[in-house]
Amino acid sequence: MIDSSSLPLIAIVGRPNVGKSTLFNRIIGQRRSIVTDEPGITRDRIYGTTDWSGRSFEIVDTGGMVPGDEQEIPSRIMEQAQIAIDTAALIFFVVDGRAAITAPDQELARLLRRTHKPVFVVVNKIDSEKQGADESEFYRLGFKDVFPVSSEHGRGITDLLDKAAITIPAQAKVEEADSKEIRVSIIGRPNVGKSTLLNKLVGQERAMVSPIAGTTRDAVDSVIEQDGRTIRFIDTAGIRRKGKTELKAEKLSVVMARRHLERSDVALLVIDGEEGVTALDAHIAGYAHEAARSIIIVVNKWDLVEKTASITADYEREIREKLKFISFAPIVFISAKTGQRVQKLYGIIIDVNEARFMRVPTKDLNEFLRQEVMQRGGLPAEVKIRYITQVKVNPPTFVMFSNKLKKLHFSFERFIENRIREKFPFIGTPIIIKQRLKKTTRQTA
Repeated sequence: MIDSSSLPLIAIVGRPNVGKSTLFNRIIGQRRSIVTDEPGITRDRIYGTTDWSGRSFEIVDTGGMVPGDEQEIPSRIMEQAQIAIDTAALIFFVVDGRAAITAPDQELARLLRRTHKPVFVVVNKIDSEKQGADESEFYRLGFKDVFPVSSEHGRGITDLLDKAAITIPAQAKVEEADSKEIRVSIIGRPNVGKSTLLNKLVGQERAMVSPIAGTTRDAVDSVIEQDGRTIRFIDTAGIRRKGKTELKAEKLSVVMARRHLERSDVALLVIDGEEGVTALDAHIAGYAHEAARSIIIVVNKWDLVEKTASITADYEREIREKLKFISFAPIVFISAKTGQRVQKLYGIIIDVNEARFMRVPTKDLNEFLRQEVMQRGGLPAEVKIRYITQVKVNPPTFVMFSNKLKKLHFSFERFIENRIREKFPFIGTPIIIKQRLKKTTRQTA
């Protein structure tokens, strides 16, 4: 597992609509989907990791920067981008290769020069050699490294990443934790009871508890032995929507919380039982899902909820409706303050971790393929899955070999995932499905 807290960070910055997110998706090799319908989520920093030439990097995509715009949203986007710049080892300054240098480009260049950090000017939307001369004017921005690329088509990305790999100093070796250790992060918005839960789980006051939202700003690791297993709890700062946190120290704690999440195998997503599921809860759950962590949904303060005959079922139904993208996550109703059902979490953590590292033999998978998929139907008639195998654990990753030349629709992968979950006990863990397509046969003269 990559510990992103130890990786050098590359920040992608630039004015709006120059292709920053397309470049980000190209580098990390996947499309990051929006997890809630709440406006403004794409203005937040989005993190990912990538490997290149034997080096691993963390990448952060930022919102479009408009220097000097004092309106609330642009100014807060600037604040978030500035935090990314402050923590970056290298900056990709993206500009539009189809347009002339703009005043915002020039102002951003001045801001970036003052950082004294390495900056690569990434001239995007250079889709062909015919446009090659157009990027020359961007040397006027004052940086020696200028890379013409097409983020959409992948042109020039190899040269960009090759130079990045030799520009950023190699990170120090980080001692790997015991492979038998279960690393559990405790995540959630401020004041939902994360520190109280940690204290109850470890049986001592390891984290400061306060009714003031946002008390915890750093992660405090606590290691315990439970049923012969070593569990490391990572208490993370409450994650707030960026821009709603006024103090820079708290904003930086959000960056660290995101990184500590990626140190873990299992995430406890703590929700306030009195308030119910909020859009911010969904946003935080999206962080864990994007990081491919196993997830347990912990509904805290259950002792304060007025009970009815159907309250538990109704509450679970609401959670499943609002957090559809983590439907695989088990739900536990607890009171960290009184200790109600807290001990139950240990068994669930162990079960979820075991599912994360479970490997299904190939012969069992292909028997499942024949009986549960091909015979039961549900696939388009022209689609034939020839073979399926599990290629890795942590998280469980499967490769399917089909008769198609082009990748099948996402809904098809979801169909296979649902069938796998019905057959095998992958509780609480995401499942990654990859497709291997039929190779084209070259025509001979």
